Amino acid sequence: MNKTSLLQHIIATLEHDMEVLRQAAQTAYETATAEENIAENKYDTLGLEASYLATGQARRTAEIRQALLTYQQLVLRDYDPARGIQIGCLVTLEDEDGRQRLLFLGPEGAGLKIGEGDALVTVITPRAPLGQQLLGKKLDDEVSLVVNGVVQVQFIVAVA
Repeated sequence: MNKTSLLQHIIATLEHDMEVLRQAAQTAYETATAEENIAENKYDTLGLEASYLATGQARRTAEIRQALLTYQQLVLRDYDPARGIQIGCLVTLEDEDGRQRLLFLGPEGAGLKIGEGDALVTVITPRAPLGQQLLGKKLDDEVSLVVNGVVQVQFIVAVA
């Protein structure tokens, strides 16, 4: 998957996620404000719970909206070996057993998974420990993370 296509998929995924959350927030808001959900006693908390849910969903929608705007303005550049890996790079890591995984170092949207199978790309950000390590690294460099007390070493085998 090339970076331009990947960027379009990320934007489409964020747009979809934002619409789903917007609809869920609207439903929660309607539940919170429905006349039949007005509390009849101090133990009747359905309306209150729905308002908390609507608030959280509205906050998450705003976060996704910000990520979407960031990706819509993202200018993709070719990998520059002199600068190393930067935001916007598509990185292939390979572990010691030869298993590979694709990562896109993005400004937002950590955890998004785009594609399937061997073409699955995971979005990470520089705020993640792996993202921090990747910044400035070059092809054939290695990165290592400690996961559950075990050091995992991975090698950078491709960067676009």
